Amino acid sequence: MKIVSFSTLDSLSPLKNGKNRLMGIDLGSKTIGISTSDTTWFIATPLTLIRRTNTCNDLNALSKIIQEYEVAGIVIGYPLNMNGTEGPQGQKIKIFIEHFSESNPTPIVLWDERLSTVAVTKTLLKADMSRKRRSEVVDKMAASYILQGALDYLRRAQSNV
Repeated sequence: MKIVSFSTLDSLSPLKNGKNRLMGIDLGSKTIGISTSDTTWFIATPLTLIRRTNTCNDLNALSKIIQEYEVAGIVIGYPLNMNGTEGPQGQKIKIFIEHFSESNPTPIVLWDERLSTVAVTKTLLKADMSRKRRSEVVDKMAASYILQGALDYLRRAQSNV
């Protein structure tokens, strides 16, 4: 396995140019939830859901979105165990990123996503959304939740400078 180096959120800040965006990803075994920021890197919006078929198709679909939305960096949810250790799903994320990095130079940041899906699901339940509709949107909403956390971090870091 090739060692992939990960960017930090702070290293993404210089890439901001008022035209590009950040992308949030919630990588699941059946779907990939995608969100994007606005060009000011202020707000995250759910974008789409990619139904996973095989790694090649998944990577091609991501590459098309990266190009279309002028994505400068990716924030991918990193599922840590509650005690902070990496579990099997975290290892799967790293393998996916390794494949992605072979053909795409877009910097990637791992973002602790513990309980993001739980938080999104609670919000959707409060909105009285049907189970079927929740299953259609939860992954892209989780991607948005992950990305918004990163955007908020960047904004706080800039205000402390």
